[in-house]
Amino acid sequence: MDHNKLALPVGTTLDRFIMRKQEDFPYATGELSQLLRDIALAAKIVNREINRSGLIDIAGAYGNRNVQGEDQQKLDVIANIRFIRALRNGGEVCTIISEEDEDMIQTGNDQGKYVVAIDPLDGSSNIDVNVSIGTIFSIYRRVSPTGRPGTSADCLQPGTHQVAAGYVIYGSSTMLVYTTGNGVNGFTYEPSLGEFFLSHPDIQTPKTGAIYSINEGASDTFSPGVVAFVKHCKDASFSARYIGSLVADFHRNLLKGGIYIYPATGKAPKGKLRLMYECNPLAFIVEQAGGRSSDGYQRTLSIEPKDCHARCPIFIGSQDLVEQAEAFMAQETAPVAATLAST
Repeated sequence: MDHNKLALPVGTTLDRFIMRKQEDFPYATGELSQLLRDIALAAKIVNREINRSGLIDIAGAYGNRNVQGEDQQKLDVIANIRFIRALRNGGEVCTIISEEDEDMIQTGNDQGKYVVAIDPLDGSSNIDVNVSIGTIFSIYRRVSPTGRPGTSADCLQPGTHQVAAGYVIYGSSTMLVYTTGNGVNGFTYEPSLGEFFLSHPDIQTPKTGAIYSINEGASDTFSPGVVAFVKHCKDASFSARYIGSLVADFHRNLLKGGIYIYPATGKAPKGKLRLMYECNPLAFIVEQAGGRSSDGYQRTLSIEPKDCHARCPIFIGSQDLVEQAEAFMAQETAPVAATLAST
């Protein structure tokens, strides 16, 4: 009998994978590896809180609104605290920008070489109905001198300057997916061992797909280009799949092929999603997986941020579908395009 079959390997842990990949960075001395571990630790803690949210009083509204004017859920606040605490205690991050805080958060680690932009709990309004939610993060190297607090210049870097980005999806299983600019890898959490294990190596998104994801409840205020592209999807018998949780919609389309769209609308004339901690990190990931992301006219990662909480439209997913959407947007009449740009 082959005794090895009695105890099959459990796979590659996230920690071991990070250490092996450290050589991808000629300038790395371990700080980025530690930072990714800090994020993974906070994700494990948030996963625990989410899984027991129906058993203790941490579901539902918190009673405040965040800087976006959105009602905070209790788990929004908990997740924000957990990630900020982990990043502060890790010592590698000088400054954090979070969806839940209006101002930059100085960690007190003035020697820290990195800045993190984070949406601690995306889709949190779905918590009470047990729909998948997530965390999205983006990592930059600071540009200001060390030894002092981080600056707005550190935080307002274009997406092309990201050194790492990722998301965690808390669903039927919990997964952490990230890139450091050398491909995309996914890790599934094994709760009995308390470890993330490599489950989706070298993720490549299909070049095309047959899924479109958009909130058609606002279709009366879509621009002509968006309306025409959605009609094109329907004429091609695409499947409409929209969960209302960005991470969940993006994750499905990343693996299966498709396009996610949150365009400019009458209610959100500049788009709803935030550039720094939603659009940029997911754009970095999708490009590393062979896909594409734009605001309908230009590459998402090339947009120059003007504010930590700036919003932008997004068309993200399979390369062919995003290019098709951009072609429809380019066909909009000049007066319509000019009107949208000025709103």
